[in-house]
Amino acid sequence: MSSLLEHLGSANTDFLFFSQTVCPYCTRAARTLEANHLTYTEINLDHYEGLRQKIIIETGHRTVPVVFDLRQDSPVFVGGSDHLIDYL
Repeated sequence: MSSLLEHLGSANTDFLFFSQTVCPYCTRAARTLEANHLTYTEINLDHYEGLRQKIIIETGHRTVPVVFDLRQDSPVFVGGSDHLIDYL
């Protein structure tokens, strides 16, 4: 869990989302945020061994993207790209 918290704490943007290579839903999340003029940090899970499992344990969300809203005092777990569209 510490890796997840480190990433959430280090992002200096409106949103943070975890992705994987060749993920159309991740591209959709990025485009949704851009269309709403929101900044984001994208972290590709392919480059962080074990981080995906930590995210699943912490959030229960098994697919990518895994989106967090960082505009509040503490991060808010949003969900995937469909959840992000509903959220915004």
